[in-house]
Amino acid sequence: MNVTEFSESWQQRWQQKFTTPTAIQEAVFEPLRKQAHVVGISPTGTGKTIAYLLPLLTQVKPKEGSQLLIVTSSQELAMQVATVAREWGQDLGLTTVSLIGGANLKRQQEKLKSHPEVVVGTPGRLVELMDSRKLKAHQIQSVVVDEVDQILGQGGEALLLRLLKHLNRDCQLNFFSATATNVLAQIEKLSPKPVTVVDVTTEDRSKGVTNHYFLRYPLRRKVDALRRILNQEAQPCLIFFNQVAELGAAEEKLLYHGLPVASLASDQGKLLRKQALGAFREGKCSLLSTDVAARGLDIDGLSLVVNAELPVDSASYLHRAGRVGRMGKTGSVVTIIADHQEKEYKKLLKTAGVVGEEVFLYAGHFQKENPETTPVSHQDKISEKRPKKNRNQTIASQDKPRKKLKKTTKRKPKTK
Repeated sequence: MNVTEFSESWQQRWQQKFTTPTAIQEAVFEPLRKQAHVVGISPTGTGKTIAYLLPLLTQVKPKEGSQLLIVTSSQELAMQVATVAREWGQDLGLTTVSLIGGANLKRQQEKLKSHPEVVVGTPGRLVELMDSRKLKAHQIQSVVVDEVDQILGQGGEALLLRLLKHLNRDCQLNFFSATATNVLAQIEKLSPKPVTVVDVTTEDRSKGVTNHYFLRYPLRRKVDALRRILNQEAQPCLIFFNQVAELGAAEEKLLYHGLPVASLASDQGKLLRKQALGAFREGKCSLLSTDVAARGLDIDGLSLVVNAELPVDSASYLHRAGRVGRMGKTGSVVTIIADHQEKEYKKLLKTAGVVGEEVFLYAGHFQKENPETTPVSHQDKISEKRPKKNRNQTIASQDKPRKKLKKTTKRKPKTK
């Protein structure tokens, strides 16, 4: 990947945003440009979107119909990728549209009449538009399935197969993922073509530093812990839940206490999700989310992720943690656990290949030492042994202990 070969506008844009290409960006640039079928595997936060967009955009020709199709695992990721594609594609005279579920179908059909060169969308809506022939699949020359492991994990294999059947046989097929677990075997079912596997999970040094911590707190007081965290943090943070019901209950209580929070969950409509994510990106509030936001989203300036619930598995943990420590930056992940969950938490992190350290909430800050068990000085020990003085007593009476009064009972008069 030679940045000096880019157009002048691209070189300026690159210098504004990046310093040097990441390992995945270097490794896949030439294979993608030469129309090889690529499987790119790289950790979260290493610039996979730019890795596949730049070489593929250079192959797209203006005014010749929809040629590049990008399939994403979520609506939020689709909108994010579409934004990046528009930004870089406009310098080449290319237009980009996003086609996602939950949005107005007729409006999307109208957008396709302008024959956009780049299409980004979610599997269900793309298949729907291909089935109705509103999206001209025969024109597509390159396809990228982003976060393919997430799509397959959500049971999307059948949808992907339906989508790929609409394409020409010579269409370039590319798959990108943050993990390699079980992905390659499933990709073989999707694409019978020989693929070039580019796995840089062990050599990519572009990631920043992510610190992993756990905070003990009784489950019934979890919202209290979140309140203290939100009150102490100057910048908005991203808080993850496993269940929508837990998220909703926590959001209601936090809003009641006047804390600026918004929520992002799969059962919400497109407008609500867009508003919540927009407010979070602008730094107006912290965001409570299910795993729908854990995949691929890049939030500038985010430095803290909080797991309000223990993630279901190590993959979920890593993808949540991947929202911080991106592109050379530093961030922290704090997981709230009860005492009985410590063993499960450490097992989860061991599988994920990271180590967690305990922290304590004290005086509005995270501390690595428990203030309640900090050794006290000799003088403090002496003062602790002295009896506490009763403020209601006089100075003189405090020197001498009061004598206990004997209880007296009145005798009842004898009746004759």
